[in-house]
Formats: sequence, C-alpha cells, structure tokens
Amino acid sequence: MAMMNPEMMTAFMSGKIFPLATASKEGEPNVAPMGAVYPRDPETIWIGNQFMKETIKNVLENPRACLYVWGPGITGCFKVKGDIEVKTSGEDYETMKKEVALAKPGLFCRSLLVMKVTEVYDCLPGEHAGDRLI
Repeated sequence: MAMMNPEMMTAFMSGKIFPLATASKEGEPNVAPMGAVYPRDPETIWIGNQFMKETIKNVLENPRACLYVWGPGITGCFKVKGDIEVKTSGEDYETMKKEVALAKPGLFCRSLLVMKVTEVYDCLPGEHAGDRLI
C-alpha cells in the first residue's frame, strides 16, 4: 500500500466535500460528492455511506475508487486512488456510525467504505499535473 504524507493528511482536514469516482464492472463511471471522509492513518481513508446508490453498487461490483482532494483552505490538489472494502458491522463500522451521528445529528451511516490508498497523483495545473506522487 502507498502512504500519504502529512501534507496530504492535513488536506483532508481542511476540505468539506470530496468527489468520489467509481465505475461499475462494465466500466460505467459515477462521481458523487462525499462529506464524511476521514483519513485514519497514512494508508487508510474512511468514507461514510449515508446516501449512496450508484456508488455503493459500483464498489461492491468493482472495489476501486478515486477521491479528488481540492478546495478552499487546501494546499495542493491530489487524486487519491485505492481499493475499497465495505463494512456494515464490526468495530470500525460502529466507530464511523458514531462519528457521523456526532457530526450531523439525525444522520445515519448505512455502511463504511474503507479505502486502502494505492496511488496519489498531483492535480495542480502546470508541468507536474498528473505526476504520480506516491
């Protein structure tokens, strides 16, 4: 697995919404905005499923995804690719369910997507756009 550096980890704390790209097993793409996105360690990102329809269907068929990390307050611009595991029970899921409820009372976390980071790319315009960082 790849490991995000401290700057990348901090970028997640500064952002509010992160587009998550997935594809069906047939290759049909989908992008959806995610708000409950939390790096747990340099190799792992948790994504809460509160409203997913196509996204959850896609990751169950094709467990790869890509997060776009950019916005106000974020230094840099990153594309983070990874492998997804979906959890609907267990300690990790229960922890995420509590975190979502604390952040947004009344919101229910239906499942937890655990992304294991495999690659990170630069997305800033310029000569290094698209360069693999990790």
